[in-house]
Amino acid sequence: MEFRPFPKTGWRVSTLGLGCWPLGGQYGPISERESAATVRAALNLGINFFDTADAYGLEPGTSERILGEALRSVRGEVLIATKVGNWARRLGHPLPFTHPLHIVNCCHASLYRLRTDTIDLYQCHIGDLADPDIFLEAFAQLRKAGKIRAAGISTDDPGVLARFSRDGHCVSCQLDYSLLNRAAEAELLPACAAAGIGTLIRGPLAQGLLSGNYDASTRFTDSVRLKWNEGSGRQRYQSLLAARKRLQDAFPGYDLLDLALHYAAGHPAATVVIPGAKSPAQIRRLAAALAQTPPPDFRARVRQAVAG
Repeated sequence: MEFRPFPKTGWRVSTLGLGCWPLGGQYGPISERESAATVRAALNLGINFFDTADAYGLEPGTSERILGEALRSVRGEVLIATKVGNWARRLGHPLPFTHPLHIVNCCHASLYRLRTDTIDLYQCHIGDLADPDIFLEAFAQLRKAGKIRAAGISTDDPGVLARFSRDGHCVSCQLDYSLLNRAAEAELLPACAAAGIGTLIRGPLAQGLLSGNYDASTRFTDSVRLKWNEGSGRQRYQSLLAARKRLQDAFPGYDLLDLALHYAAGHPAATVVIPGAKSPAQIRRLAAALAQTPPPDFRARVRQAVAG
């Protein structure tokens, strides 16, 4: 496993991390036993970075709880990142976050579920956050109390990142970046590089589209991708399939999953890629992908294929 420095922290992180959203069942049924086995398989591969959120799970908090139990015996050897800001939003009962105490209380709940005394990286989970003052104050309190080691934000908006990082304490930005979504190349990734902010690359497989498991006949049953079944969501799905075909045609003989992870991890501003996995076999396949050698002039050929 390759390791990289994480800016501003002194950490060395595995290039491949584990995105733990699927562990809570939102990407389809998964037993807690299989979730725990997936985490253990990641550890056996040398992965030391695990990203979750208090909102992850058909019952919010499930992903944190499963992850905390699975990592309990190796807590000092790994880095745990979690997020705050989306608790129960999809259930129609979002928390207001109008006072730092709201965030502090959420942190204490995450610490309990994760079975740890300190969260390594605590991230704001509101990508369109207009005013970060409440979060910045809460994160400062939590750092001072030793409840978190570092703070960041999950956003695809450079303006949101600029506001959130104005106090100089933001160490990371979690952002969407893949062969099928290269928007971050224009401004967000360069901004992170210029500011020395680490990046957590989510969605490197475009919610599974680059795994090769789905086609024009696929109908989704999980709660995350139901939007791709009808109307404008279906149109978006079909356009992504067309872009995927152009990419595959441009690289005959190559597996797009391998290329996708290399593309995401290969950007100069990328720190750690955090694809999700639902089984030991899946996380082993992801690790194997980064062991492959991409074709010559890979990134330039991608730009040409997608533009076509």
